[in-house]
Amino acid sequence: MKRSWILCVLLLVNFSAVQSQAAEKAPNIILILTDDHGWSQMSQLADPRVPEAVSDYLETPNMVRLAKSGMQFTSGYSPAPLCTPTRRSILCGSATARCGSEFKSDWVPADHMTIPKALKMANPKYRCAHFGKWGEQMISTPEECGYDVSDGMTGNVTGGMPNSLGVKGGHNDGPPHFIDNKDPKRTRTVTDRAIEFMQTQNSAEHPFYVQVSYYAQHLSVVCTQEMLEKYQNKGTPDRGYPPAWAAMMEDLDNGVGRLLDAIEELKIDDNTYVFFTADNGGRGTVPGGNQSRLETNHPLTGAKHSLYEGGIRVPFLATGPEIPADTVCHTPVVGYDFLPTFYQLAGGENAERKLTQDVDGTSLYPLFKNADQPLAARKNNALYFHRPNRSFSALRQGDYKLMLFWKPDGSVRSHELYDLSHNPTESGHDLSESNPAKAEEMQATLLSFLESVDAEKPTDFKAKRKPKQQKPRQN
Repeated sequence: MKRSWILCVLLLVNFSAVQSQAAEKAPNIILILTDDHGWSQMSQLADPRVPEAVSDYLETPNMVRLAKSGMQFTSGYSPAPLCTPTRRSILCGSATARCGSEFKSDWVPADHMTIPKALKMANPKYRCAHFGKWGEQMISTPEECGYDVSDGMTGNVTGGMPNSLGVKGGHNDGPPHFIDNKDPKRTRTVTDRAIEFMQTQNSAEHPFYVQVSYYAQHLSVVCTQEMLEKYQNKGTPDRGYPPAWAAMMEDLDNGVGRLLDAIEELKIDDNTYVFFTADNGGRGTVPGGNQSRLETNHPLTGAKHSLYEGGIRVPFLATGPEIPADTVCHTPVVGYDFLPTFYQLAGGENAERKLTQDVDGTSLYPLFKNADQPLAARKNNALYFHRPNRSFSALRQGDYKLMLFWKPDGSVRSHELYDLSHNPTESGHDLSESNPAKAEEMQATLLSFLESVDAEKPTDFKAKRKPKQQKPRQN
């Protein structure tokens, strides 16, 4: 009798230990990063309050599947309106005003906190991989930044540019699109590599992080013949992009679907988070497109390279075991929030002390519990954007956004104020004259942050000044 009692106690203790271990099991994390992908360029409504923020021509069922299974952030931002600054910012959790606003920067990612370093600091068992586009002139290799496996120092050419596709010159010197029936934009290869890594780490019982940085939708436009014919048969696109660009998007969406399928097949969906976003907004024009139709980023103002919403507001989705399905969050979030978010999900503690002052992001974890609350840990409730090479900066603070324009000598030329709470279109809605106090207050917050991080100035780019961005027309 006594022996049986002892055995029962041991079994209960062991069962409790197993339960405890299961509860503390570190989650897998996947970040899907697309390229030149606008906020409304999905067949999923980008914001239920904005009925025109969707494409009836594009087909992205797997992106819709991802959105429906978790949380959709209607005010999700890329850290920059072009690729490399965003990738550097996401990697290090730092605003581009701190880590560099252009391709070239003195910022050496390997010398700073990075997502792989943060995850391994939270739990040394993590294995980390990066597949697809790393960036242009990133200085540090993925391995130097803490990744265990990668595709190396890849860039735009790796994913298909005119010179790598047999055309000398630029995008306007060759055909408007290219046919690749095996691996368009390397979407299939990148997906294969990610799935193989997931399978390997799952078998080895390692929690994993994998960043899948797709080359689509960056130019050149490359798609399969079958997909091209499908969209040609659909008729006229609803925006200024051509059928081939839409075909490339569905090829991309199929890659996303394969990743989601792999999670289910591995039976790790109850312990895996998936995040989805883009490196910047959609391009204003696409080879083979028609500018007489609706703008590619409709209803947003602007496009890639701009700090108006069309250049930085992007798809932003998250799903995982603690994220309620089919929910919408209107709280502004940004790509440099991923690092502290992933650190917390991995079990990291004392982020303010351990992640260094270079990390400007804020963990999004509280939003998974309550999507309507502001992030209390976000200093000044502010998201910062800076591109002095084009003579502008921006600040998103709650419902308001400030656009600030610089003179060549580094002094402020002017500013504009927008309320984006219900209407994301900036053109024709400048409130700076009707609410000057709010504009001045936000300008002071922005300037204070730029000074605190010793941000680049317009004078740093005098030698190669690019054409100044045009302001939106005021009605």
